[in-house]
Amino acid sequence: MFENMAVNLSAAERRVATLTTRRTVKKAWQAAWLIRAIECIDLTTLAGDDTPGKVERLCAKACNPLRADLVKALGLDDYHLTTGAVCVYPMMVATAVKALEGSGVPVASVATGFPAGLTPMPQRLAEISYAVGEGAAEIDIVISRRHVLTGNWLALYDEVRSMREACGEAHMKAILSTGELKTLSNVYKASMVAMMAGADFVKTSTGMEAVNATLPVSLTMVRAVRDYMDMTGQICGFKPAGGLRTTKDAIAWLILMKEELGNDWLKPDLFRFGASSLLGDIERQIEHNVTGRYSSADRHGMA
Repeated sequence: MFENMAVNLSAAERRVATLTTRRTVKKAWQAAWLIRAIECIDLTTLAGDDTPGKVERLCAKACNPLRADLVKALGLDDYHLTTGAVCVYPMMVATAVKALEGSGVPVASVATGFPAGLTPMPQRLAEISYAVGEGAAEIDIVISRRHVLTGNWLALYDEVRSMREACGEAHMKAILSTGELKTLSNVYKASMVAMMAGADFVKTSTGMEAVNATLPVSLTMVRAVRDYMDMTGQICGFKPAGGLRTTKDAIAWLILMKEELGNDWLKPDLFRFGASSLLGDIERQIEHNVTGRYSSADRHGMA
């Protein structure tokens, strides 16, 4: 299904260069797209200085991602707008679950030796079990990049399959760390193996590599998702993460999903952004749409 697949980097770059030049969204249409982008954000804090208070504030922002005056101006008073999830380290899952109780916003947790994935396998699986036991509804696992770089696809499959089983009922997002996989062909093949092993989402990056989510990598991954669906009938979601900071980024990735996979992938059950600062820029753009003025970034704090 994938071993003879080769991806042409130049062709991928030419394709993504057309995304924002052939299609534009302005004014009210742009505001609507940005509301959808908010619903697809995994609002994330993965820092060494995370505290329960910081996580609680982030959860409050996830439940109320837009200021009340902007919500009213957009006519969304009766619309339950939240982000797609809140993503934290396993030690902060219980805090986030408590803070989000009754909101409908799920808690996602990174696990399996995030970000390097070089922890021994028993500990990686135990970390999944811990996070699920604390209440995480989604688990973002990291693969062993060495299996991809050496072409050991069976080892990669067995690893991801074991993690899938450890997740139980929790949704599993497989982080490929694409900036460390060297070629787009490797990205395509790793995506296919992760889906074969049961990943509910394939995700670009941890956000901590030198190169994180890019449009050529994302194009390669969403075409793998499309090919896998065509061959098996199985549907998989997609999550770009790392380096997504601006409204322009959000629009570009939404256009990619619409053009390559269709409207079903413009919803949080099949598409997520992994981001921390993206929401602030979207909120600034929506305020500009409402008032005609840009505000300073400190008017839209996260946590």
